[in-house]
Amino acid sequence: MFSLNLKQNKVLFLLISLIAISSFAQEKHLKNIKQLTFGGDNAEAYFNPSGDKLTLQVTNKAFGVSCDQIFMLDLKAQEYNEKSLQLVSTGKGRTTCSYYMPDGKHILYASTHASDHACPAPPKPIEGKYLWAIYPEFDIYIADLNGNITKQLTNTPGYDAEAVVSPDGKKIAFTSIRSGDLEIYTMDIDGSNLKQITSGLGYDGGCFFSHDSKKIVFRSSRPKTAEEVKDYKDLLAQNLVAPSEMEIYTCNIDGSDLKQITNLGKANWAPYFHPSDKKIIFSSNHHSTRGYDFQLFMIDITGENLQQITWESEFNAFPMFSPDGKKLVFSSNRMQSKPRETNVFIADWVEGDNAEIAQPKALKKHISYLSSDELQGRLTGSVGEKKAADYIVKELKSFGLKPYANNSFFQTFNYKVKVNPHSTDASGDKSNSGTNVIAFLDNKASKTIVIGAHYDHLGLNEHNHSSKPNSNGEIHNGADDNASGVAAVLELARMYSQNKTKENVNYIFALFSGEEDGLIGSKHMAETLKTYYPNVVAIINLDMIGRLDKDKSLVVGGIGTAPEFSAIVTKNKPAGFNVTLDNTGQGPSDHTSFYLKDIPVLYFFTGTHNDYHKPSDDEEKINYYGVRNIVDYVFRVSNEVATLDKIEFTKTAMNAGKTVPKYKVTLGIMPDYTDHGDGLHIDGVTENRPAHAAGIVEGDILVKIGDCEIKEVYGYMDCLSKLSVGDEKEVTVMRDGKTLTMKVKF
Repeated sequence: MFSLNLKQNKVLFLLISLIAISSFAQEKHLKNIKQLTFGGDNAEAYFNPSGDKLTLQVTNKAFGVSCDQIFMLDLKAQEYNEKSLQLVSTGKGRTTCSYYMPDGKHILYASTHASDHACPAPPKPIEGKYLWAIYPEFDIYIADLNGNITKQLTNTPGYDAEAVVSPDGKKIAFTSIRSGDLEIYTMDIDGSNLKQITSGLGYDGGCFFSHDSKKIVFRSSRPKTAEEVKDYKDLLAQNLVAPSEMEIYTCNIDGSDLKQITNLGKANWAPYFHPSDKKIIFSSNHHSTRGYDFQLFMIDITGENLQQITWESEFNAFPMFSPDGKKLVFSSNRMQSKPRETNVFIADWVEGDNAEIAQPKALKKHISYLSSDELQGRLTGSVGEKKAADYIVKELKSFGLKPYANNSFFQTFNYKVKVNPHSTDASGDKSNSGTNVIAFLDNKASKTIVIGAHYDHLGLNEHNHSSKPNSNGEIHNGADDNASGVAAVLELARMYSQNKTKENVNYIFALFSGEEDGLIGSKHMAETLKTYYPNVVAIINLDMIGRLDKDKSLVVGGIGTAPEFSAIVTKNKPAGFNVTLDNTGQGPSDHTSFYLKDIPVLYFFTGTHNDYHKPSDDEEKINYYGVRNIVDYVFRVSNEVATLDKIEFTKTAMNAGKTVPKYKVTLGIMPDYTDHGDGLHIDGVTENRPAHAAGIVEGDILVKIGDCEIKEVYGYMDCLSKLSVGDEKEVTVMRDGKTLTMKVKF
């Protein structure tokens, strides 16, 4: 990212509008969603063998069910309401986990009614932990559809529950504590031939068979550390478990070939095999920064191609495919009429296209090469830049893309580079040349979208843009800045060129050079873009998307450059992300060049960090979870932008009245780009620069330079523009509520 001589500041021009983001659905796999229950707590709905009935677990005091009971719902009913539900358990005690038997005329479920007709009390949190009760009174029963129990399948001390039937009708799998730990067992359909399937300390449960009846999928909480083991055992001794850390596993029905499928952290549970048996759908809050935000995800049985299925609401779980694979039933708190309601929904299932899922391996491959020492920092005009350009062209050609303007993948440009940013003498400027790499995906459409990122970086600091003092000769690999953005563009190029859909828009994939020297490459392309492609309607720029933080913070800029952008970006945001919307169309990156040509822009950026413009911006610090999710996010946003009949360019406030003053000095700080209104908040201080020498520290709030007052970043730039090298001024900062004044020599 271009530094504009304030080398620490990645976002000098961003005036952030803190716009609240609420989550909307972008659920392309789910069509014709219908609500089947209305009120109360309804969950664990499972199909009968013919797919026209469900059993489900219901608590609803409105019609006299104060404790989980099993009901049946006829999907052939004309409408769904309280009268649609038929009680098929005893109505006594607590029940759980019902499932149809092979004949479709009986169900099995677990119940505590034989021990006590009263409902056992739910567990209370211990030290703030959410807990599940492992009721020792649970045993497994078979009942007919009139609620008459016809057989008791288990009768041992302790927990027996979570029973399911194999699709071939031969086996029942369930969870039991009979070994002293919570393990999965199988038995024949008549209750004989009991076998333990899983072992190893931890709660193995919630299992389901594959459609060919050869495997099971389940969730497991397996403690690893001595402290975790102790906590697990202590809770289990009280018939409790803490379901906060669970992962998805598969194994053969004899327990062999055990594989951990997910390694996401937090709670991954309620798994079910996709009809192909090659994927697993499950519920997870791994993405959440707040804990309680469960969405449905799907993943290959190899542990690859994770994709989000639901976005709406904060609880989606218990997915099950219909026997024919055409429907998905699940529980959700969407459309609730009262707090804490959970209802059952059914939807038509729409298969996706694996080509449209961002591939972490490809992203890692691109970033690893582009930020390797071999490329020597990719300085514009260097051998490393040429190697990077050749690599990018090779990838673009492999996707079958055409050269830009039917001419060449390479677009060269010449410019003067100021090797001493503090000098006012132009005679010291050096001639240089660079190369943009540009490809075209021709969908024979009437409009075109540009997706771009700069691929140059600082090299060995020959152009003096490093934020590390005395770093000349050190390789600045620029993994985040901006190998991350380049990898994203390459992956989006693959997705759009290899997917089955032919979008109603053409795409230009542009990788710019000369960005670090002042947006040179993008300015060059922007000058003639409309000559070659007059139907360009928008550009999406990705610059530094590789450092998603623990709060999953992402800035999306350019929201104000088209009326529709805010709603589209908001609607499609990834679950758990904290997205800040910035209205302005200008900033220290390449989208500015196109905004100034009256083209609507969007800009994605995960934020600055201590490695910005330093040799330490290396590949091992990249957050690939973040990069992958941002690529998928941009894909969704771009798809929706492509559906717009017309995109009207809108000038943003900065362009309308705010000009950027020129300045010849630097203070040596990394500003916080948010407009707090009480001064410029300082995110970092560079060693051996004026601020550091004067004693200014991270966290200070800069309010005045001399008599020049500062409210935000533009005030700061205005104050700097009035100074010359060698000037000495009193600088005023706020620190811990106190006003401090210190002398600074610029």
